[in-house]
Amino acid sequence: MPPRKRPIAAAGFQPIRLDRPAGYLDQFLKYLQAEAGMAGNTLTAYASDLHQFFGWLESRQIVGLGEVNLQVLADWLNSMHERGLSAATVSRHLVAVKMFFRYLVLEAVIPESVADLLNSPKLWQHLPHVMSPDMVDRLLAAPQEGDRYRLRDRALLAVLYATGCRASEVSGLALRGLQLDQGYCRCLGKGNKERIVRLNPVARLALEAYLQHERPRLVGVRQPEAVFVSRTGAPLTRIEIWRLVKKYARRSGASDQVSPHTLRHSFATHLLAGGAELRALQELLGHASIATTQLYTHVEHSRLKAIHSECHPRG
Repeated sequence: MPPRKRPIAAAGFQPIRLDRPAGYLDQFLKYLQAEAGMAGNTLTAYASDLHQFFGWLESRQIVGLGEVNLQVLADWLNSMHERGLSAATVSRHLVAVKMFFRYLVLEAVIPESVADLLNSPKLWQHLPHVMSPDMVDRLLAAPQEGDRYRLRDRALLAVLYATGCRASEVSGLALRGLQLDQGYCRCLGKGNKERIVRLNPVARLALEAYLQHERPRLVGVRQPEAVFVSRTGAPLTRIEIWRLVKKYARRSGASDQVSPHTLRHSFATHLLAGGAELRALQELLGHASIATTQLYTHVEHSRLKAIHSECHPRG
């Protein structure tokens, strides 16, 4: 018979009370930032996930993390499924809790992590939405003469699709990172990792027009480093970028699902359809793992299946 595992609140370890988790949470987030180099957006998401976890435990009258066992965690996962959260969201919540428990083990607060006994839920439930090249062209052409910041918005949309960058990366794009004469720019991705991304001719021309004719009027006497700025000269936030993409998606007749990440998905899928190698695509997207990039092989396979079914006489 295998030896029984010790419970979380084993002898020599003080159970963690829920009236003081914030101290551990703050230390945990500082650890992730300093030791793991996690980006601010990821830290914010993990903090939110863990606060929700603590709140759920309190609603179950669980007063200390030392009382958390496998059944409690299973019930917690089930509660998220009942709320209709996507598999990706549930998985992120679980990762946050797993990492928090591992940190507590590392700091000798608890002897072992019961959260590691849980497997992540299956992530592959549906394919990400991808726009057709024609629809992308319609979206890029959506900003018109009557729009107040037409040149900025055209350049913004063109850069999102040309580079496959995340909204947060485009928000943080700096003037010093632009090399328009050589056709590339430097962006800062997750974990503060810098990568070089190519700018196609459409994006280059759009950027040149914006930088020459519209940005100087927006920034005035200020000298912000951000490429894309608002009417006050402040950097466009990722939320503002999201709203602009939504605005022009509606105008171009695109799906309600379209977001900045849709342009990233479309960039990757179109490259793969054009013959790009998976490893090259991984570098262009800034993925730490090739497993994440392999998502797009499924997207492309799905697209080809749809074309075959529609066009083949025996499809």
